[in-house]
Amino acid sequence: MATEINTLMVEGSFADQIVEMAQYIDTINKTNPTQGLCLEIENLVENEQKEEALQKTIAASTALSSAPEREFIPAYNLLIHLARSSPEFPTYLNTLLQNLNTPPSTSPHNGPALLVSVLSTIFNVLPSISPLRYPVYRATLKVVAAHGLYDVLSPQLKSVKKWVADWNSSLEDARELYLEIASIAEDAGDEEQFYHFFVEALQTFPDSEAATPQAREIASRLVKAAINLPTRLDFDELANFSAIQQLQDSDAELFQLYEVFAGGQLEDYIEFNDEHEGWVDDNGIDHTIAYRKIRLLTLTSLAASCPDRSLPYINISRRLHVPSEEVEHWVIDVIRAGLVEGKLSQLNQTFLIHRAESRTFGQAEWEQVADRLDVWKHSLRSILEVVKSAKEQARQHESREQQKIEGVISGMEGGRRGGNRTVAVE
Repeated sequence: MATEINTLMVEGSFADQIVEMAQYIDTINKTNPTQGLCLEIENLVENEQKEEALQKTIAASTALSSAPEREFIPAYNLLIHLARSSPEFPTYLNTLLQNLNTPPSTSPHNGPALLVSVLSTIFNVLPSISPLRYPVYRATLKVVAAHGLYDVLSPQLKSVKKWVADWNSSLEDARELYLEIASIAEDAGDEEQFYHFFVEALQTFPDSEAATPQAREIASRLVKAAINLPTRLDFDELANFSAIQQLQDSDAELFQLYEVFAGGQLEDYIEFNDEHEGWVDDNGIDHTIAYRKIRLLTLTSLAASCPDRSLPYINISRRLHVPSEEVEHWVIDVIRAGLVEGKLSQLNQTFLIHRAESRTFGQAEWEQVADRLDVWKHSLRSILEVVKSAKEQARQHESREQQKIEGVISGMEGGRRGGNRTVAVE
């Protein structure tokens, strides 16, 4: 949607252009030009009352919603060009955006796309850092949401956060924008963008507002979404939000469930359901997805904490509460999810672990790192000792060989001296 600033190529003087627009509006309204808007505009232009002429033209522009489909965009291009020439453009913009809420009646099939096209033109002719882009984009989102045009919106989403910064939007405006995009993405079935913009919305709350009702509501929805979205397996990022921590007081059960998925095991999830029977179903948690997810996370923790990097099938079966013949299925799933890397040894009935994600990184994880560093340190020391010993042996061998060579050379030189000796014979 956003590009560098575009220039609308509209020929003619201001007077010619605004009279042309007035004539077009009279044509749409089927008004006699000698009695309609055109006559008023001509009189105002002749009297050098340009702003009054523009104000009346903008006010009458609602008629463009009845323009023929092929004329809708050119007509609005001319109107946008006229409006931009005025210092009152921000005021006129509100009227234009109101007009562009409803598709033209003459285009039942392409009307929403025409609205998005005109709104994109307005967006793009504004300077990239103009705060006026914010209401234009919000108007575009409303059209997209009302008419299911998510495919038009999705390519732009990677730029939204930068735009918000460029426009110097307030935290409240940014939050409303992120929540609206999240809602549109959710309706379109784009789980990743829905979750992403919910996270962005929660980030707009400073710590001082973390306990507000809106912050708690967003935090609650975010936790439930994190549990319900099948591909969402990282819960550690949510721990940094004060609003999530505030759930301990406002929604203790949900916070307890969050802690289960952030760092707990399958047994903890089973225990939660036993203690709070029916709570999961009553609060919109998909038990099937949650049960599968906590099994994957449990297997991840089991692999990460395995000291010898070799995990027997029987241990996996016991911890996941699955038959032994299903173990390989769960290991393959956790590998596909990117949580663990390794290979299966059917012969030895073990899972050989190459890498495993840490679900949280706290004291226990630092201790594991320290233990592994100690092991590597010991291994490196042993390797250095072997290298040092090999170098010493090589040095001694080289010394012995050098001595042998020197001995041979010495013997050869002695032999030559003996062969040159003169013997006297009487």
